[in-house]
Amino acid sequence: MPKHSPSPLNPRSPLVLDTRDLPRRPGALRTVKRVVPAPADLGVELIGVPEGADLDLDLRLESVSEGVLVSGTVSGPVRGECSRCLREINDSVAVRIQELYAYENSTTDTTTDEDEVGRMQGDLIDLEPALRDAVVLTLPTNPLCREDCPGLCPECGVHWDDLPADHSHQQIDPRWASLSQLTRKEE
Repeated sequence: MPKHSPSPLNPRSPLVLDTRDLPRRPGALRTVKRVVPAPADLGVELIGVPEGADLDLDLRLESVSEGVLVSGTVSGPVRGECSRCLREINDSVAVRIQELYAYENSTTDTTTDEDEVGRMQGDLIDLEPALRDAVVLTLPTNPLCREDCPGLCPECGVHWDDLPADHSHQQIDPRWASLSQLTRKEE
């Protein structure tokens, strides 16, 4: 008896895989290649996959004794902003995905906790949680436009790249201002 009662899956949803044509004998294999729209909130605070962007799925569905092993790659665009200089980042991500989905009423279904192994609903697999975990965990929490990004000047907020090499905001104590005039005359 399953430990959970999830909401029914929509077989027409792009991230739901139908395994009816995959025999339930270990070793049976089927490949799935499709482009699906990215779900909402697929990312972290500063970077993520835009909602509705094309995600390329290149997957293998393999029957094993307790369920279906889904493995392969997911790739797509990412958009965000640099955590140092706030410039826009346009890049791509390609991640490996591997998840076991237990058949209903299988030994794995009854001997594991609900969040340890993916669960099938009849012949359907909901790929979104595994895809979300794989993509979000790959994204940097502090993305950079480039590794050596110098960021912004803390005083004026201009990109360091756009400032001259001798740029500074030297604050002179008004009590010493007269002395600074003397050093300038000697130069």
